[in-house]
Amino acid sequence: MNEIKIFSPATVANVSCGFDVLGFCLDSIGDEMVIRKTDKKGIFITKIEGYDLPYEAEKNVAGVSALALMEDAKPDCGFEIEIYKKIKPGSGVGSSSASAAGSVYAINELLGRPYDKTQLTHFAMKGEALASGSEHADNIAPAIFGGFTLVKSCTPLKVLEIPTPSSLYATIIHPEIEIKTSEARAILPKDINLQNAITQWANVGSLVHAMHTDDYALLSESLNDVIVEPHRSQLIPHFDSVKSESLKAGALGCGISGSGPSIFTLSKGKDIAELVAEAMKTAYSSTGINFNIYVSKINTQGMQVI
Repeated sequence: MNEIKIFSPATVANVSCGFDVLGFCLDSIGDEMVIRKTDKKGIFITKIEGYDLPYEAEKNVAGVSALALMEDAKPDCGFEIEIYKKIKPGSGVGSSSASAAGSVYAINELLGRPYDKTQLTHFAMKGEALASGSEHADNIAPAIFGGFTLVKSCTPLKVLEIPTPSSLYATIIHPEIEIKTSEARAILPKDINLQNAITQWANVGSLVHAMHTDDYALLSESLNDVIVEPHRSQLIPHFDSVKSESLKAGALGCGISGSGPSIFTLSKGKDIAELVAEAMKTAYSSTGINFNIYVSKINTQGMQVI
């Protein structure tokens, strides 16, 4: 096989209480990428559609992660990369992660799968660091593994797969404003209150237990962020009203997707997820800010060959 086309999914990171460790994979939003072998060694980005991104491999997250893999694999060939970008950069649903993870996944397929998913996540983190300023895997891991993931540690890298309750759906609203991950990280406090920390790690443990036991009531109780959301929500216009109306419509929980500006909710069943979408639309329609809304089943497969 000398060429491959893949779907590289969008993801939601943090998942309220799980800052920098929890994430899940979306089914209806994602990029497409075409990667092909070349006789000339190196990484060459030959086409980008959708958004204005750098063609130089060292300046593009897909190129940086691919170069990290190439440095380790030392294949007797190179690769051309085409990126059909459908996830807006800075939207908060893993745009950079989709590119960084997609290139290494596809190259691994073309090389006969010498690397496992954890190793691919490690390479992709190099690209993610170019976009965010730090190596973290809470978007990368669910894109590669699928479903819900928990990053146990980055050094050494250890990713845990968390089972997804079968009726779980996500609703995402993306206000068309940009929040850079590096800026959203900069406003976070360096020290936190001990009681808030206790509440937060109790919520993370409860959320993981709820996922294993299909306990939707406990899941709803656990989707609560007392550390990051109070600061980052100030960057997202009308966040409080969207959250309030979503919960009234039946959402299990609502929070910031990644560093924003997208807002995610989780619901039991597609019907409730659609009602939540309408509530979000109503809450935002009078703001004067353009937005998109998506309803998605949780993507338990992750990357897919098209």
